[in-house]
Amino acid sequence: MARPLVNVPAKVKRGQVFEIKTLIAHIMETGFRYTTTGQRIPRDIITFFSCTYNGEEIFSADFYPAVSANPFLTFYTTATETGTLEFKWIGDNGFSETANATVTVE
Repeated sequence: MARPLVNVPAKVKRGQVFEIKTLIAHIMETGFRYTTTGQRIPRDIITFFSCTYNGEEIFSADFYPAVSANPFLTFYTTATETGTLEFKWIGDNGFSETANATVTVE
């Protein structure tokens, strides 16, 4: 089970560039390791992340087996209007997690 954490300022001024931080707790397995009996441990990683601001994608990233466990991302966007940021993580084995945050533009 993954647990997302999102850090977004509650209020920003119109036109201001603001920082967005995300972290998701997820045990990652590259698929390259073997058990003591020689069986390959199946891959289980987050493969894609996206962030939308009022429905418009502002950031996305593809992940590969070299990504660390609990991936932490920091990115920036410009405050245009009050709205919702939606964060979505997709991974192997049907994994999907979402989180939302609201930003108020003054």
